[in-house]
Amino acid sequence: MGSWEGARMRPRPLLTLLALALVLAAAGCGGDDDGRGADNPITFWSAEDSADRIKATQAIVDRFQEETNIKVTLSPIPEDQLATQIQAANAAGTLPDVMGALGLGLVHSLAADDIVDPDAAADVVDSLGPGTFSEQALSLVDVEGKPVGIPSDTWTQLLVYRKDLFDKAGLQPPDTFERIQAAATRLRQSGRAGIVAATKPGDVFTQQTFEYFALANGCQLTDEQGNVQLTSPRCVETFQFYADLIRNGSVSGGQDVDTTRDAYLAGKAAMLVWSSFILDELAGLRKDSPPTCTECRVDRGFLAENSGFVTAISGLNAGQPTQFGEVTSFAIVKDGNTDAAKRFVEFMMSDGYVDWLALAPEGKIPTRAGTKDDPRRYAEAWGKLQAGVDDLKPLSEIYPAEVLDALTRSTDTMSRWGFRQGQGKLVGAQLAELPITKALSEALGGRLDPDAAAKQAQADVEEIARSVE
Repeated sequence: MGSWEGARMRPRPLLTLLALALVLAAAGCGGDDDGRGADNPITFWSAEDSADRIKATQAIVDRFQEETNIKVTLSPIPEDQLATQIQAANAAGTLPDVMGALGLGLVHSLAADDIVDPDAAADVVDSLGPGTFSEQALSLVDVEGKPVGIPSDTWTQLLVYRKDLFDKAGLQPPDTFERIQAAATRLRQSGRAGIVAATKPGDVFTQQTFEYFALANGCQLTDEQGNVQLTSPRCVETFQFYADLIRNGSVSGGQDVDTTRDAYLAGKAAMLVWSSFILDELAGLRKDSPPTCTECRVDRGFLAENSGFVTAISGLNAGQPTQFGEVTSFAIVKDGNTDAAKRFVEFMMSDGYVDWLALAPEGKIPTRAGTKDDPRRYAEAWGKLQAGVDDLKPLSEIYPAEVLDALTRSTDTMSRWGFRQGQGKLVGAQLAELPITKALSEALGGRLDPDAAAKQAQADVEEIARSVE
C-alpha cells in the first residue's frame, strides 16, 4: 500500500472496536491515500478466513482483476487477531480499502469513529438499486439517512422443531410464546427435552437467544433517547417467559451452542433455538456433528425431512412477528482508493455475488434478492448452492421451496437491539461484558425473580452506557 498522509495518519478512537473484537467476527478497514483512479490497487480484508473460503474468495477476486485490471490484495483476518490487527494498522496508517463479512456492531462502530465512507456506500447501493436490497437490511446499516456499509448477507436465528412430534401431538407450529411454552411442556418426557436453548452466563449465544425472544415481545434495549429499557413490562415478561420455558420444558445445567445442537441431532429435544448454520448439519453433511437420532441411523436425512423452521415469532403482546439475526456487510473506507473500492464492492454484489454466497449458503442468506430486471435472481440461485462440508448437496434438494422462500425473506422481519436508536457503541460495549446473560442465569437458577433480574440487568447496562458516553 502507498503512503498515508494528513488525517489518515492520526489513530482514531478504538475503544468500542476493541471491545467488539472480543465477540464479533469481523475485519479491519482502510485505504491508499495516493491516487484514487480505478487503475490503482486496493486491499481487501475479509473475516472469511478458513482455508476453503480463502481459496473461493481469491477465485472471485481473480475474476474481478481479469475483468477490470484493478489489482486486489486479499488479506483474511482471523477473529482472534482482529483487535491487534486493527490497532496496529490504524496506528501505522496501513489499513485496507475495503472490508467484508463485517457484523452490524463493527460496522456501526467504524461509522462512529468516522472510518467508513457512507457516501461511497450510498453510491454503491444507488448503482445496484436500493429496491433490490432488503429494506430491513438497509435500515439496519443506516446512520442519519446513509448506509455505513453495503449489506451482503445474513444468518438468521431459527426455532427448529420436530414436525413429526408436533403432528402426533396435534400441536400447531411454535410461532408464538404461548405455542412455544405449550409445546415445550407437552413434549418434554424422560430422555427428551421439550426445547433446548442457551442458558450459560457470559455466552454470546445466550445473549442472542434472549434477544430473539425479547424482540418478539417488543422488549428493546433502549428507547429513542438512549435510555435503557430492560425494566419495562415487556422486558420483565421476557425474563419470566425464558425462565418458565427452561424450567418447564428443558433440561438442567448450562446449555450452549454445542450442547443444544447435539441434543437436537441426537433426537433428545423436540425444539431447538439455533442459527441457520444448522441447515447442513440436519442433513448429515458434516462429519464433525452428524445426526445421531435413532431414525438417523437408517436415514441420515431424517431430521432435515422432519424439521420445521420458524423465523419470526410473536410474543405475549400482539404485534408484528420479529426475529433476531446478523447482517454482514462490505464497507468502504474514507480517503482510500474510493473509485476502485466501489467498483470492487459492486462486483461482489453482482457478478461475484452468487460465488460469495456459496462460501457458506446456510449462513449467507442473500440480502439482495435479485436485480432490477430479475428481482429473484440471487434468491433462486442461492437455493441451488451446495451446502455442507464433508458432503455437499444443494439446499433445494434438502428442503422444500416454502422453507427456502421463508429463509430468503427472513431478513424482512429481522431486528436488532440498539442500532436504530443510534446506540451502536452501547450494543458493542454490553456485548463485551454480557451483563444480561448473567442476570438471566440468576433468574433461571431461581436466585432472582424476573423483576429483580431485569433490574440487575438494567443497572449493569446503565453503568456500561455511562462508560461509553
